Parts: sequence; C-alpha cells; structure tokens
Amino acid sequence: MFELMTKGVRTVKPTMPAEEAWALMRRAGIHHLVVVRESQIVGILSDRDIGGRAGAAVRTGRTVADLMTTAVVTRAPTDTVRSAANVMRGRSIGCLPIVEGGRPVGMVTVSDLLNVLARGGDRRVSGERAVLNWKVPHRRRRSAW
Repeated sequence: MFELMTKGVRTVKPTMPAEEAWALMRRAGIHHLVVVRESQIVGILSDRDIGGRAGAAVRTGRTVADLMTTAVVTRAPTDTVRSAANVMRGRSIGCLPIVEGGRPVGMVTVSDLLNVLARGGDRRVSGERAVLNWKVPHRRRRSAW
C-alpha cells in the first residue's frame, strides 16, 4: 500500500481555529487533515466536518477539536490495498491515515483507490473464461404461428 498512499500528510493541532484549517485545505487542494497532539493522531478533520464552502457559520468561533472526528481508523504501510478498501467501505470513511510507529506517514483516500482501479481497468483477462453448462428442464416449444 506504500505506493498507493499520499505521502507528506498535512497535520494540524486540535487548538487551531476551524477557519484556518479550512483555508489550509483550500490552499492545498485537499479534503482531509490529520489532527495530531504531540505527534500522536487524535482525530481527522474533513471538509464535510467543517461545513464545506457554505460552512462559515459552522466554523465561526470553533476550533479543530470542536469539529474533528475522534474515532480514527489507521493502517500500516505494509497492509494491502484490498484491506484499505474494505475498511473504508465497511466504515463509510473517505480517508485512512497510514501510521508507522504511531506517527502518520501517509494517507489513502477514496480518490487513491479509484486511481488504482482506473489503472487496472485496461488489463487483459488471463486465461479462458469458464463456460457454464447446466441442463434446463424440458419445456414445451411454442410455435411462432
């Protein structure tokens, strides 16, 4: 999964104002930030958490800690792409921080998984397709007339 993940994860502190976090996301063109306290992951902040483009009222006077998701699911760089996809699908999450030694080293997003799928979409099928043979119960034929 190491080749799939985005390296150089953007991290923020829980005390950062939500409006600053939103500005950082917009400047960097990203949808998720990893929230860390003393290099340990304590949450994830997505653009949906902070209200998106029309979320100024949600962000006003709040910090990242007020809006972040604290139930963070992580994986190791040695896990498989299939494992990441299954976790993300099963928990309905849009990103999966990749952690090594308790520190974030990358992130896998739904976009990353779609890119992998798109690259593999033009592969040839190896081998012959299996032919399914089964008997259908006798049916009386009807004439077209």
